[in-house]
Amino acid sequence: MMEKEVEAALEVLRRGGLILYPTDTVWGIGCDATDEKAVERIYELKRSVNKHSMLVLCRDADMIVRYVDKAPGIAFEVLEMATKPLTLILEGAVGVAPNLIPEEGTLGVRVPDHEFCRQLLRRFGKPIVSTSANISGEETPKGLDKVSREIVDGVDYVVNPRVQGRPTGKPSSIVAFGPRGEVKIIRK
Repeated sequence: MMEKEVEAALEVLRRGGLILYPTDTVWGIGCDATDEKAVERIYELKRSVNKHSMLVLCRDADMIVRYVDKAPGIAFEVLEMATKPLTLILEGAVGVAPNLIPEEGTLGVRVPDHEFCRQLLRRFGKPIVSTSANISGEETPKGLDKVSREIVDGVDYVVNPRVQGRPTGKPSSIVAFGPRGEVKIIRK
């Protein structure tokens, strides 16, 4: 089951499509984070151009440093010690779609503790966009059964919910790091 779902999602990501998939927090809309057209499709689907609403999932710290060139060491120490899902906002975004990067040049990154996501990221080899599966301004759905028909119909593939595991049902904590290790908690 897992292998089949990873393979199907990979095929969609590789051709620039959108997936609706489970993470360790909530169901997300995703695409290849380096594909500008795919990122634009997510903005259109969510009816939003808020670049702060989308983060990328990375396989591990090694993948993060390939896409963020100003990450202070303290950020990785905090990531390693985190006991719940944590998004890091880091400066110096590079190598991702330009329309994913806000004016200040930051990138939200997260390493998911989720088997489907880990396998997908390992096989894909690039970061995957993750944004909540809702129209901008609407409540974040707690499960696939709460995702609107418009979102379901707007993606190219919906991952089978049997691989969802046990998501927390709430968005990750968010901590921003400056280039000299300054820390700002955005969401607990």
